[in-house]
Amino acid sequence: MNRKRNTNRKDVYQTVTDQIVEAIENGAGEWQMPWHRMGEGLNRPVNIDTGNAYRGINIVALWASAQVRGYGSGTWGTYRQWQNEGCQVRKGEKASTVVFYKEFEVEDTDAQPGETTLEARRVARASSVFNADQVDGYDVDLPEPKDPVQAMTEADAFVANTQAVVRHGGARAYYNHGTDYIQMPDKDRFLGSETSSATESYYGTLLHELVHWTGVKKRCEREFGKRFGDDAYAIEELVAELGAAFLCADLGIAAEPRPDHASYIEHWLNVLKADNRAIFAAASKAAQATDFLTELQRHSEAA
Repeated sequence: MNRKRNTNRKDVYQTVTDQIVEAIENGAGEWQMPWHRMGEGLNRPVNIDTGNAYRGINIVALWASAQVRGYGSGTWGTYRQWQNEGCQVRKGEKASTVVFYKEFEVEDTDAQPGETTLEARRVARASSVFNADQVDGYDVDLPEPKDPVQAMTEADAFVANTQAVVRHGGARAYYNHGTDYIQMPDKDRFLGSETSSATESYYGTLLHELVHWTGVKKRCEREFGKRFGDDAYAIEELVAELGAAFLCADLGIAAEPRPDHASYIEHWLNVLKADNRAIFAAASKAAQATDFLTELQRHSEAA
């Protein structure tokens, strides 16, 4: 029975990893990652039944699926959930995979003789979902785009509430671990593109560095050295990429591809193909970082 359970877990991790790798390979020629979003897809994907946004790896998996298949909607649900809404998934439509975790208890084999101790375990399970573009009978209610000025104002407040030290000047953006500050070029050094304004490019970069800022011991204590070895730096960059994309989606800012990360794409692909849990680890750490930053907003409001 244990062999069957382990095989299923591997299938879940591999299916989702393959889904994301396909999207990266499709867009790699233009540095287009599945988490670079604009338009309606800028938002985090949401579930039709609960109205809640998906989290962690499921955000990336559904963004990836939407990119590859050209879906414009950010609303998803299982076959039954769509039926409960009076909608019908069209015949022949291919499902996308998301992951949920089931908790169960097993006996702790390290317990002392005569003691019975239960240990909590989590196991990954797959669920098949369909996009609103794949069903009949659903009236797509497009969200109102956020006013750009409002989005930037909210982004400024978000960063300020973290109390991170942000300095401006020079030509590079980076987080300095030794003295714990973020260095940013001045806003007028950033350029716009077809998908985002120069200002959005600035904030996307700032949020990327803010996620790096969370990685130190006194905050999220993020370490990848033991597991990923020489790939640890690339994985940290992937965490910052994902975390910034999550925050951009929440704040209504287009997540723009960063030319300086073009060199990471092949590296990321190699890591993901070699370790089908690498993207899960990166997405989990990115979610932890964004949760930490969001919690700082609550502390600031309560002060």
